[in-house]
Amino acid sequence: MTSSVVTRFAPSPTGFLHIGGARTALFNWLYARRHAGRMLLRIEDTDRERSTEAAVEAIFDGLRWLGLDWDGDAIRQFSRADRHAAVAHELLAQGRAYHCYATPEELEAMRQEARTEGRPVRYDGRWRDRDSSDAPAGVRPVVRLKAPQTGETVIDDEVQGSVTWRNENLDDLVLLRSDGTPTYMLAVVVDDHDMGVTHVIRGDDHLTNAARQKHIYDALGWDVPVMAHIPLIHGPDGAKLSKRHGALGVDAYRSLGYLPEALRNYLVRLGWGHGDQEIFSTDEMIAAFSLPAIGRSPARFDFAKLESLNGHYMRQAPDSELVTAIERILPEVGPDRGLPTTLDAPTRAKLVAAMPGLKERAKTLLELIDGAYFIFASRPLGLDEKALALLENGGRERLRIVADKLGALAEWSPEATEAAVREAAQEAGAKLGQVAQPLRAALTGRATSPGLFDVLAVLGRDESLGRIADQIAQA
Repeated sequence: MTSSVVTRFAPSPTGFLHIGGARTALFNWLYARRHAGRMLLRIEDTDRERSTEAAVEAIFDGLRWLGLDWDGDAIRQFSRADRHAAVAHELLAQGRAYHCYATPEELEAMRQEARTEGRPVRYDGRWRDRDSSDAPAGVRPVVRLKAPQTGETVIDDEVQGSVTWRNENLDDLVLLRSDGTPTYMLAVVVDDHDMGVTHVIRGDDHLTNAARQKHIYDALGWDVPVMAHIPLIHGPDGAKLSKRHGALGVDAYRSLGYLPEALRNYLVRLGWGHGDQEIFSTDEMIAAFSLPAIGRSPARFDFAKLESLNGHYMRQAPDSELVTAIERILPEVGPDRGLPTTLDAPTRAKLVAAMPGLKERAKTLLELIDGAYFIFASRPLGLDEKALALLENGGRERLRIVADKLGALAEWSPEATEAAVREAAQEAGAKLGQVAQPLRAALTGRATSPGLFDVLAVLGRDESLGRIADQIAQA
């Protein structure tokens, strides 16, 4: 192992941190940690019209929530524009770049001609060897790289293998726009070099960029970082991932009730494998992660698998930590459910007490919250349709019998309340369920809930008997 490994995550702040970006960040983070190296964060904000500070904060928040820390301060690419431009001028001075005075009309004519002839659209190099004294009046030039015109460019990619382009199909890319601002291609190369990046791990939609960027590296005499282009994430149907598949921001997954460790575990298995192992602790991920183990085919996003994994992590989580996780999302999800945005101490204590039963049947924090509805509900409870049906056809009469048995208890415990309910069923000449189901409806307002005797324990004597009395009074 070596401490010289430096990776980087370089998102554009034009929107939320999407799920593909989160996986790219995770792979960079794991590789750096695996090799006792550093992962740097660079905000590629050169698109001034679309970049927003809100998006920058969303990226920071998303990474922190996922538990992906970065080394040093985040770099803002736009703040380094002068350095990028200086490098372009160095290339001009060395004769490795040139001023191009092609007008927008000329460039459009090139594009139309290429389309008509069925050729790739590329710049034809008309100003490559012309003197600037021939420049037309009033045209502000761009600066283009003198890219190699013959031979091949080869990228030995850690994921894709050896990838080759014929240089005749790669034109002279623009380094500086006509207003003097640097292009993305130039800025990325200069930043990666200046930041000491040794490994560029990114989506395979950047694969062609790698060839073009190698031309810039070669022109500058700089070492090219190790490249690893990871396949994109597709939907379950094999189509490009869209919002209907799960192409949401990381913040949306938090609001949907997923735990960060579950999402992290799910993301690491999207395209990377380690035998048949599905569940990984963070330390196990770091110890096992390698670039050659990433597949070349697009990974398929599967919500059902994510939910199953999230359910596993919830069942393993300490009860108090799950309640804390609920507290974090309540301000956002509580109002739509008619719930408070904060928990008072008694409610929090009830939630902790109910958690063992709640988490056994839930796969997300939202399902936990919905399952805990009976804790938040205030008297008199509103009953759903199924719960109301359970109280009809003799349900309330049986409820009176069980209320007498429960009210006479000296001790209020799951064992004691269960014995009382069984005794009530025997006295009513009914099956246990014919007494337990109306009781569940009265206590929770629903036909399903955590274990009935756990519900009685969580609510306590006074609240339980009060709710039962409310429903008996409706007869």
